[in-house]
Amino acid sequence: MNQETKVTYEVQNLSCANCAKKIEKHINEIDGVSEASIDIINKRLTISTNKSTNVNLLNEMNKIADAIEPGTRFVEMKKHFSEHEEETEEKKIIIRLILGGILFVLGYILEHFNLYSVAQITLFIISYVIIGYEVIYKALKNLIRGNLFDENFLMTIATFAAIYVQSYPEAVAVMLFYEVGEYFQDRAIDRSRKSIRELVAIQPKVAYVKQGNVIKEVHPSEVKVNDIIVIKPGDLVPLDGIVLSGTSEVDTSKLTGESLPRTVEPNSEILAGFINYNGLLEVKVTKLYEDSAVSKILELVENAQSKKAKVEKWITKFARIYTPIVILLAILITVLPIAFVSDYDFNEYLYRGATFLVVSCPCALVISIPLSIFGGIGASSREGILIKGGNYLEILRQAKVIVFDKTGTITKGNFVVTKVMAYDYDENELINLTVRAEKLSNHAIGKAIAMYKEVDQEEYKVEEYEEIFGKGIKARINNLDILIGNKELLLSNNIEVINNVQESGTIIYVAINGKFVGYFVISDEIKVEAKEAIRLLKKDGIETSIMLTGDNLTQASSVAKLVGIDKVFAELLPEDKLTILEQLKQENPDKYFIYVGDGVNDTPVLTASDIGISMGALGSDAAIETSDIVIMNDNLKKLYTARQIAKLTNKKIWQNIIFALAVKILVLILSSIGYATMWMAVFSDVGVALLAILNSVLILRYKVNKGQVTS
Repeated sequence: MNQETKVTYEVQNLSCANCAKKIEKHINEIDGVSEASIDIINKRLTISTNKSTNVNLLNEMNKIADAIEPGTRFVEMKKHFSEHEEETEEKKIIIRLILGGILFVLGYILEHFNLYSVAQITLFIISYVIIGYEVIYKALKNLIRGNLFDENFLMTIATFAAIYVQSYPEAVAVMLFYEVGEYFQDRAIDRSRKSIRELVAIQPKVAYVKQGNVIKEVHPSEVKVNDIIVIKPGDLVPLDGIVLSGTSEVDTSKLTGESLPRTVEPNSEILAGFINYNGLLEVKVTKLYEDSAVSKILELVENAQSKKAKVEKWITKFARIYTPIVILLAILITVLPIAFVSDYDFNEYLYRGATFLVVSCPCALVISIPLSIFGGIGASSREGILIKGGNYLEILRQAKVIVFDKTGTITKGNFVVTKVMAYDYDENELINLTVRAEKLSNHAIGKAIAMYKEVDQEEYKVEEYEEIFGKGIKARINNLDILIGNKELLLSNNIEVINNVQESGTIIYVAINGKFVGYFVISDEIKVEAKEAIRLLKKDGIETSIMLTGDNLTQASSVAKLVGIDKVFAELLPEDKLTILEQLKQENPDKYFIYVGDGVNDTPVLTASDIGISMGALGSDAAIETSDIVIMNDNLKKLYTARQIAKLTNKKIWQNIIFALAVKILVLILSSIGYATMWMAVFSDVGVALLAILNSVLILRYKVNKGQVTS
């Protein structure tokens, strides 16, 4: 069986959103392609395919694209036009439109002074061809291929009809207005794309590598792991690393959305995308450029459009039936009146039908929706909230149940030992053995115990060590067998444990040589914003809040009561959390579930929930990989902000849908009874698309005021 892989191509010469949907549909039907998605906003095609099909696949996809929208092609991401070439193409369009416009004005002057002549008609025809020759060429090409529902073909037929009824000025003006509108629509999309990308414009372009006493300027992609880089005040940090020397404040807002600077000093972690404020830093690089946090974030945002929201899929289906229906109505409007209109004038009804054709393209709907979603994803990124797709924005807005992990999510995860109890064992020896064993642990609770006391490593030698997932550790020190962990660990080893321990904190039980000898109480601090965040979420429509934790019931219930969480499930193993979540979802099949954790031991639950959200994932590759939404800092209020942006995005989408349909329906009605001109029809097509694009971009102007998002 061939291994499936994802491949991304650049899309060139495609601005028709409706055509993009058709191309996407046909590529999805290619044998060997399991999924294809065109992101017209970022000009990307992403496909999932078998490696064996890649050799001829590009040629096949290019044939499909050119058949639907002549001139469209896919190229490998690195083989793209330069900005100079793009500017040259743009200048050609402008010159063509200006030249055609001048000839149109000259012809219009002749008509205005009633100087009807072959010269006047010739000026209009030449102007029409100069302005619309690309549209006409694509239309003829599509006609040969049997593609009659293409906007180029429809616009050509409509303007040909105007010429046939001798409305020469209107035919030229409509084509001119259409082409100018398309030009500004493309520019508006490009500007919108750039505006959105500027929100995550954190890609460093230069790094200063220290080689002996020489500092060399290179691109970050050329820097290797363990190289030493110098970061000057005001510089954008180019790569992830550890500070070797220097102290400074850094701006993390591009990644986390936090406005307050963070202090870094020797041994501090520093990430690409931070901005160094005031100190000279020397940093040892820990990750290659392509593996850095900033690269992963940018890749995530760029690829988010490949995961379509339901409303995007709905519009795609709607567009497939909308255009054929309008074309059929245009034909009926032209020929049907013959049967019941006594003074039937073919030219008049042909004009009405042609006006109908101009309104038949649903581009305003098709382009504004992904642009709104991309805007929402970009706006979220500015707040340090990474959303992996439009489908997650949609579910986030609709979710009614939110499930929290406790440690590191509701609480800070800053553990300290607050109490030690020994039973028939020397307390000092209990502490020494436990601390020495936990020195090898990477778990936050284990580290807290390890920091409780300094222990002589020569006196207490670790002979064996094993971590038991979700339960604790097993070690052998000075010929003593030691178990340290939760109650389940000791019970599973047939060790009796005292019952009904009432402590405000996490209980870590210790057994030596098969006998329970005591416990440690580990306390954690609740995040200051936790209570307010949960209150805001409930105000925003969250009906039920739940906590799943491996902690004891007493401590978990106390935390839940303080912050306002409704239900608590305590003393759980990681697999128990998954079982309970699945059970809750079965009991509430009509509700979306959000799970919020810190990305540590949360993978199964994050995956099983409708949306998995990782908190404080800055620098955590695992959390970014497994979650649907990643909040780069630890602020729980970001959950509320994310929902507000999701709601604002949905509001913009439906504003565009309702406005576009309302205008189109109005023009369709007016044109059917002879009160609409082609000018009005072109506005309802291109003009509405422009207004919808501008409305979509307004999402970038949102403001957060006490967690409330307003545009």
